[in-house]
Amino acid sequence: MKFHDYYATLGVERTATQAEIKKAYRKAAQKYHPDRNKEAGAEEKFKEINEAYDVLGDEEKRQRYDTLGSNYRAGEDFRPPPGFDPNQFGDQYGGAGFSDFFSSIFGGGFDPGAAHGGRRTRAARGPDYEMALSLSVQEMIEGGSKSVTTDHPETGRKTLKVTIPKGSTPGKRMRLTGQGGSGANGGPAGDLYLVFQLEANSLFTLDGNDVLYNLPVTPWEAALGEKVTVPTPTGGKISMTIPAGSQSGSRLRVRGRGLAGGDYFVTVMIHTPPAKTDEARDFYREMKASMPFNPRD
Repeated sequence: MKFHDYYATLGVERTATQAEIKKAYRKAAQKYHPDRNKEAGAEEKFKEINEAYDVLGDEEKRQRYDTLGSNYRAGEDFRPPPGFDPNQFGDQYGGAGFSDFFSSIFGGGFDPGAAHGGRRTRAARGPDYEMALSLSVQEMIEGGSKSVTTDHPETGRKTLKVTIPKGSTPGKRMRLTGQGGSGANGGPAGDLYLVFQLEANSLFTLDGNDVLYNLPVTPWEAALGEKVTVPTPTGGKISMTIPAGSQSGSRLRVRGRGLAGGDYFVTVMIHTPPAKTDEARDFYREMKASMPFNPRD
């Protein structure tokens, strides 16, 4: 039998990390999946890609492959070492439909199609997909049900109902089993990974698990002090006191009202009323004369 260079099949170096191997597999599997690619040889290429990832995507199998195949190049005759028992490793597919090279290393089962002279087929798992899911700060803190609409060239448009875990944070991944690409030859579907991110139009920003909000105040509210109403990350409102003499950038903290135990910080942002009328401009001139002040000194 001929040696199979699984690294070349996935287009990665032998020093590639598991993350790099997984990324290369996803890209190749989507390109050659039979439901998307109708070119001649695409189905066979898809099977080769899945066989390669079945080995390189598993650290134990990869280690055995590297040890046994280190002295071979693609296309050369391969012979397992004397006394090597492939069945000690087992295989979730029982070897059915895999290449002879794969079965010689990882064990093989009986393939009825091959036994009767038919074409060897293999149930191949579908590719995994990934999509960003925008959440409000309130949804991250409180969790709850949410409808998610996916639209992929292979699986089409569909709406799924998911449960957002309480205390979620941006970057957290949620796996939806079987919602990825379709498998080949009766194989299982891949998974869909939702990656959480903060919605673009949020009133709030995040700093780690702390929630930040810029509170607009007038110059007299900041100078004299004032009680104001402030929105909270969970949708309610609270009353806060702006200390007299506050400057832009001053921060007020509400403990434990952020993400996963973080805090809620309200930053004072002084907004100056526009001088659009003669009266307003005269008022500013009077203020300038009666309150000489240079913040740059």
